[in-house]
Amino acid sequence: MGRTRARDQDAPQARLSDGTLARIVPSPYTSGFELMVGDTPQSHVDLDDPTHLHFEYVARMGAVIDQLHLPGQPLTAVHLGGGALTIPRYIAHTRPGSRQQVIELEPALWDLVREHLPLPKNAAIRVRIGDARAGLDRLPPALTGAVDLVVSDVYAGAQTPAHLTSVEFYRAASHLLAPTGVLLVNVADGAGLAFARQQVATVRAVLEHVIVLAEVQTLKGRRFGNLVIAASATELPTQWLPRLMAAGPHPAKVAQGREIDEFAGALAPVTDAAARPSPAPKSSLFER
Repeated sequence: MGRTRARDQDAPQARLSDGTLARIVPSPYTSGFELMVGDTPQSHVDLDDPTHLHFEYVARMGAVIDQLHLPGQPLTAVHLGGGALTIPRYIAHTRPGSRQQVIELEPALWDLVREHLPLPKNAAIRVRIGDARAGLDRLPPALTGAVDLVVSDVYAGAQTPAHLTSVEFYRAASHLLAPTGVLLVNVADGAGLAFARQQVATVRAVLEHVIVLAEVQTLKGRRFGNLVIAASATELPTQWLPRLMAAGPHPAKVAQGREIDEFAGALAPVTDAAARPSPAPKSSLFER
């Protein structure tokens, strides 16, 4: 089945504020559905199995989340960027009783997802409409310093907006975290990884302890792909690493310690004044 399914005019769809068309289409490759924004696949959701994390970078995020606290223990989580709410659904299923807040920019997209990919009735997931960064100031004050997990996965089309890549942004997001809380960031980059390297340097200026998870060739800067940054104010337990490696997807790589020092090098953190969007992938990347 080809990628032409994504352009099926019979698919549920909504026009977003920038004129882009969002569609929900059956996945051409596996069970479940994909949320397409323009020609970019933004999310995959399997309503029958919320633990089915089809996109590789999402599976890597799930592997980190599985290591937080005790298995099955509820989490307090904030998600910047909604999409089809793949990770919030995963947490609600694997950690019943979790309290989650989601900030999504596009009301039409959330209406589309809510109608055609409904959330489980017992999921304590609150979706707030607005800009991810501005929305941080509108969250309940009780969340400050009390959140176990902040996930930053915001894309306008295929790029992360510039104002969500700066040290000021990461500092604001980190204020939500509990002392052992973890920030997860999805970073997309290509050959050389100039953007990803500077993002690691920027995150590490706010949260000292950082690891990076990615497919081996992506982490070597040989192909465009997604890297997951996991960061905390406290040391990330070393016993995580074998489990993260074993969780895949394969071939997997987890960079830590000296590797992170070498990855970020002497790069300075990105400030609001110099922030740029993430690099755009070639359109052919999604022609699978």
